[in-house]
Amino acid sequence: MRVFVTGSTGFIGAALVTELIAAGHQVLGLCRSQDKAAALTAAGAEVHQGSLEDLESLQTGIARSDGVIHLAFNHDFSKFVANCEHDRQIIKTLGAALAGTKRPLLVTSGTGLANTVPGQPAREDNATVPSNVIPRAASEEGVASLVADGVNVSVVRLPQVHDPVKQGLITAFIQIILQKGVAAYVGDGRNRWPAAHVLDVARLYRLALEKAEPGAKYHAVAEEGVALKDIAEVLGRRLKVPVKSLTPEEAPAYFGWLAMFAGRDSPASSELTRRKLGWEPRGPGLLEDLEALRFVEG
Repeated sequence: MRVFVTGSTGFIGAALVTELIAAGHQVLGLCRSQDKAAALTAAGAEVHQGSLEDLESLQTGIARSDGVIHLAFNHDFSKFVANCEHDRQIIKTLGAALAGTKRPLLVTSGTGLANTVPGQPAREDNATVPSNVIPRAASEEGVASLVADGVNVSVVRLPQVHDPVKQGLITAFIQIILQKGVAAYVGDGRNRWPAAHVLDVARLYRLALEKAEPGAKYHAVAEEGVALKDIAEVLGRRLKVPVKSLTPEEAPAYFGWLAMFAGRDSPASSELTRRKLGWEPRGPGLLEDLEALRFVEG
């Protein structure tokens, strides 16, 4: 299969390109940077010059492909709502170019959208919150419109995706710790964040694309939930700073924009995903990768 990938030079995208090519697929990677294009070519992919703002380049890439994986997203949280609405429009554009075909489109969102049953982890078949509650839901609202129009679209929901260099929101948490000189958590710190190693996530995207089940929702979750206190304690030890608890009132001053996530309990299940795709995570756990942070000596 010839696969058009947005975000092909990003953290997950780079791993996905390698995974797809190793499985015998061809990759056409959307790329706007000449520097990143060289790395994409070296990985064995074909470079498609363009950007998410260039709708014509998206349509051209789709026309040359048998399937599409949409990974790219602007993670500037100062413009989070606008970026989520932009993603909705991109998904609409991708879907319109695939309308009337059976070619699969795989879209990315987050597991937190399905934390809608109190006391239970997010499940693939749970109801989801609307975008006026969690802006990232705009992506799945866009998907729902495409499903109604008969587009072969499915969703991969991400947890904290990690290796020893990057760890999703925890990468931003590390920068806060370095700035503040203390590793903090909220309350008793038992609120949980789900996680998965980047190579496991890349494999799940491939399996989901090959399955090509219209309307399916998959959770790329290896660990149902890792407590924020445990994360803070590992980072405190690795960064050689004290660890402390904050009250909910103190959290915004410490965490900044990350405060909206820092106290939230967001465990997620991947039971249905594993059953459907035969996916079993193999990579190190989140805390293991945090113990192995590459920029930390010792």
